[in-house]
Amino acid sequence: MTRQTWMKRFVTAVTSAVLSIAVLGDARAAGAGQDEKVDGYAEGGKRGTLIVDGQRVRLAHGARFKGQGGALSLESIPLGYEVKAKGSRLPDGVLLAREIEAKPNGDSLFESDIREAFDIMEDRYRRMGRMFEEQENGHVVVYGPLWEEGRQVERVRSVLDGLIPSYLQHDEFRAYVVENPEWNAIAAPNGSFYVFSGLLDNVDDDELALILGHELAHVTHEHSRKQFKKDFFIQLGVAGLLGAAEEIDNKGQRIAAQAALVLGASAWQNGYGRNQENQADRVGMWYAYQAGYEVAKGPALWERFAGKYGSGSRLLNFFFADHAASRDRAQLLRRELARNYTSAASTR
Repeated sequence: MTRQTWMKRFVTAVTSAVLSIAVLGDARAAGAGQDEKVDGYAEGGKRGTLIVDGQRVRLAHGARFKGQGGALSLESIPLGYEVKAKGSRLPDGVLLAREIEAKPNGDSLFESDIREAFDIMEDRYRRMGRMFEEQENGHVVVYGPLWEEGRQVERVRSVLDGLIPSYLQHDEFRAYVVENPEWNAIAAPNGSFYVFSGLLDNVDDDELALILGHELAHVTHEHSRKQFKKDFFIQLGVAGLLGAAEEIDNKGQRIAAQAALVLGASAWQNGYGRNQENQADRVGMWYAYQAGYEVAKGPALWERFAGKYGSGSRLLNFFFADHAASRDRAQLLRRELARNYTSAASTR
């Protein structure tokens, strides 16, 4: 067996193990009476309730609270802070936390380098006026012309603008439309959104808000950076370069910049882990709900995706690789509706 073949098999085995653990964790968390955890950012809340990971969190009597920066109590946690909580699920869907930690969301390893890599990619799309994928064999797959203005672009921008959390700057996000009949949308880690015209022709604004909310959550929760960081250190280990980790502080920028350009886009195209996809569904639903859209349409939307694509085409996988099956996602959103949106009538 060649070293290259061994490395590929090792990475595949590690990835499969991680995904298996994640699925098992989801199954255990869904069990009655089991402790549950949330790990995300403070997105909102009122009257002693904090929204984290699209979930309503309250502090139990006598709970342990650990805060940094401006986080002195549950009510004082600034929006955008990282929050971890552990507790039990109440009958009304609220997570009653026995432990909660909150701290500022600072710059993380690879974050700026990942953004820079996708800034370069976005610039290439704009200069060439099209969206494309460069494959390993040198072949280029063109997905369609890239639109920067027009009625459909304005529609996407209008919906997206209402979803962006208040602690972020709206000018950090940009929207494009790709002329292609497929139902696809994606948000790159640098805040650029790409929506296919075929999707826009087949969904209403409520459904579009749920899809864009999902993609926005991938950006706000830095899923690409976290996925890339995991893949990066796996490859360091496989290559027998664990000792290089000791020099990250001194050489981190150079290493990360090179690695981001080589692996960043590939990690993005390969998709996210199951837990990250589920989190994006939960948080994306919250974004849409806060903006006044009818989130109860979520399950039916994913049933429509299942009816159209089944197990998914190559094109769909370019954007939605490793997504939970559409009908599984519909079931997840039904659970979220029951837990957190029992009165989810639209305010629009």
